[in-house]
Amino acid sequence: MGTTSNYTYEERLGTDRMLPLVFRMAMPSVAAQLVNLLYNLVDRIYIGHIPKIGTEALAGIGVTSAVIILISAFSSIVGGGGAPLAAIALGHGDRERASKILGNGFVLLIAFTIVTTTLVYVFMEPILLFTGASSHTISYAADYLSIYLIGTVFVEMSVGLNTFISTQGRPAIAMYSVLIGAVLNIVLDPLFIFTFGMGVKGAALATIISQACSAAWIVGFLSSRKASLRLQPQYMRIDKGIILSILALGVSPFIMASTESLVGFVLNSSLERFGDIYVSALAIMQGAMMIVSVPLIGFAQGFVPIVSYNYGHGNRHRVKECFKIVLITMFSFNFIVILSFILFPSGIAAVFTDDETLINVVSRLMPLFLFGMTIFGLQRTCQNMFVALGQAKISVFIALLRKVILLIPLALTLPIFYGVDGVYLAEGVSDATAAIICTLIFVYKFPRILKKHLPA
Repeated sequence: MGTTSNYTYEERLGTDRMLPLVFRMAMPSVAAQLVNLLYNLVDRIYIGHIPKIGTEALAGIGVTSAVIILISAFSSIVGGGGAPLAAIALGHGDRERASKILGNGFVLLIAFTIVTTTLVYVFMEPILLFTGASSHTISYAADYLSIYLIGTVFVEMSVGLNTFISTQGRPAIAMYSVLIGAVLNIVLDPLFIFTFGMGVKGAALATIISQACSAAWIVGFLSSRKASLRLQPQYMRIDKGIILSILALGVSPFIMASTESLVGFVLNSSLERFGDIYVSALAIMQGAMMIVSVPLIGFAQGFVPIVSYNYGHGNRHRVKECFKIVLITMFSFNFIVILSFILFPSGIAAVFTDDETLINVVSRLMPLFLFGMTIFGLQRTCQNMFVALGQAKISVFIALLRKVILLIPLALTLPIFYGVDGVYLAEGVSDATAAIICTLIFVYKFPRILKKHLPA
């Protein structure tokens, strides 16, 4: 067990002034995710600038993104489902249950690694063709993915376990785990891609080495006496009830993450018939979207443990206070950054490519793709609040709404009427509609959840 001084980090979630607490918990996660974003974008930026083959190689990497997102989505079952449950248990004072959640989550991550890696290796070519790879781009996609899969276990551990560090009130430690991998990847990318002449294989190799270092840092901390919630063998014995509770709440974060992959399959395959340049354009726009979504994911990783702990502790006032701060912050940031992308799309495109034709395509289509994202900060706040409060069923519906219920049907039907523009327009329409519906559901459900579980 950890020392008493380690436990005080958790107790501060229920006692410190809310505004500084939210930012103290969130900003290390935001900083980590920004650097994490940078090293995800660095692959695309470097690859897009490889002489002669850059545009086709970028399309190939864009195709693999859907597969990589799907693989890493499994880790969010544990990180997004298990960690809030552990925080609620800590708020209740049930440390043994929190330890079992962590231990069983670790076992789940090993199982996910074995299953996903095996399936993707066996069916790699048909999967890549299905996701929109063409005869010109599939070789780049296969080169990247075949090496990336070697490091699947590191990705699962890094993403799945890092949130348990924030749950202990230690966001700086969680930040370091991401920074280690991110900085290393940024250094190794140009070395492997250009100096060693490895191209897209070098980008993949740099990524898995970086993820391995992050995973080693996280597992090392969680196994040490510095952690108040430790990874211990006796708590890794399978507990059916614990596993089912992790899966129940984790389904929502999994759907949020995996439907990005499913949408990638649909959008890339829809665009492939119009030409590889539109697949490349989508890769750039999705990269731009990550500039907004990734910091907000980091902010959520910071505030969710606060809400979960105080919800478990029975403190209604602090739950509501945290929500107000988070809503204002997330909505404002999302709105301002997305609006700037819509107004200046060519500047964003030029970061990723020197191809003037590709820059012109992105400039024309980015406003269609992103207009719905202007209000999407509402959904990001409300959806993460539902997860923090342990509301599995509502979270699952909202996660399905944006991508599965709205975007996929729109992406298949709008091109019939609007051609290639319809593929990009589908994203904007679904984002705006989902944000409005999610907000209305939250306005109705939130006071009722508090009244039922945290009576005044």
